[in-house]
Amino acid sequence: MASLAAAERFGEYVMYEQPGEWVFAADPLGSVELDAGELRIDWSGRTTARAWTGSPARVIDAALAELALGGRKAYGWIGFEFCAYSLAATKYLNQRTPLAHLMIPRIEVRIDASGVRISGATPSEACDIHDLIAASQGVPLPVSTPVDVRIDPTDYAARVAGAVAEIRSGAYQKVILSRKVSLPFAVDVPATYRLGRANNTPARSFLLRLGGLEAAGFSPELVASVDDDRVVTTEPLAGTRAFGLGVEADDAARADLLADPKEIVEHAISVQTSFAEIAAVAVPGTSAVSDFMAVRERGSVQHLASTVRGTLAPDRTAWDALEVLFPSVTASGIPKRAGVDSVFRNDHDPRGLYSGAVVCVSPTGALEATLVLRAIYQTGEGAWLRAGAGIVGQSRPEREFEETCEKLGSVAPYVVEA
Repeated sequence: MASLAAAERFGEYVMYEQPGEWVFAADPLGSVELDAGELRIDWSGRTTARAWTGSPARVIDAALAELALGGRKAYGWIGFEFCAYSLAATKYLNQRTPLAHLMIPRIEVRIDASGVRISGATPSEACDIHDLIAASQGVPLPVSTPVDVRIDPTDYAARVAGAVAEIRSGAYQKVILSRKVSLPFAVDVPATYRLGRANNTPARSFLLRLGGLEAAGFSPELVASVDDDRVVTTEPLAGTRAFGLGVEADDAARADLLADPKEIVEHAISVQTSFAEIAAVAVPGTSAVSDFMAVRERGSVQHLASTVRGTLAPDRTAWDALEVLFPSVTASGIPKRAGVDSVFRNDHDPRGLYSGAVVCVSPTGALEATLVLRAIYQTGEGAWLRAGAGIVGQSRPEREFEETCEKLGSVAPYVVEA
């Protein structure tokens, strides 16, 4: 997949890994872009732009329905600021704030246990794809460039202390504050993905170049999925310790995680919120929690994790479910409205794709949105990493800073300079 992305032959692309399957979707036939002031649809060689109102989820759903997709899926991303409309935070946006970018690919390359399947490509392109895949086998992993993740011009500890004071005053229960680590060099994003994926254990992974943004990441959890049976699933992860320091240290960290009241409270209120959100769009009585407070390893960290499911109500769509569950409770705050307001006030920069989602949308109505956290980002203005921590009343600023360093350890050691 990294070799296909690096080949520079297929234009813009989104690569997405699900359990047991990888898809490389490339060379868009068209796209749907949404920012705070405008909806743009590019299809059949024609671009239209118009103002929009209401729910961004329903606007995108309706825009995709306008297109003659011919059974094709759409792939792309939605940014954290997408949530501002459902959570009364639009005052923090300007007209050009990007909210979402989806594309409909001409070419799809799928790889699973049964082999390689290519659709939409010419015979010559299909031969090139097979050659690129064959040539990638056995190539040594790239060499990374060290990144100092402890540099912090954002005064993270002071921002955490301010949030703790707000929480203790009763303003809200929890907020996730993050910090950005700018990189002093241009990044080879496909090579970084390849090296990072070899050293991570994500729930999903992605690699994309779309609309001037390159990104690669190792997602720890789903924000939302709706399958063809209309089952809605989300996977809140909250509560973190380091992982990968050796069996004895990892076991000790796991035991500490399972016994820490702060981490247990943080996780329990996240699951409670996710359950209420799914119940709001599900058939009554179908919402349920499974694997409560399991420990799942995700690269350089281990988390407390649970799974929440329900059956989507007949009058609801997959986009309705995504809007209710987005942003992930583990990347925003509790209650969500107050938590998101705190994020906009206390985080140092607009988040964009960080704590947003990479999405795959099926013409059957199914949808999957994976949370973007352990990732690298690059535009023409530079490259950066970003990580956050869940802040509650018991939080200590120095510990929350260490948690961001632990999370950055899932990506920072694998950054490959261009």
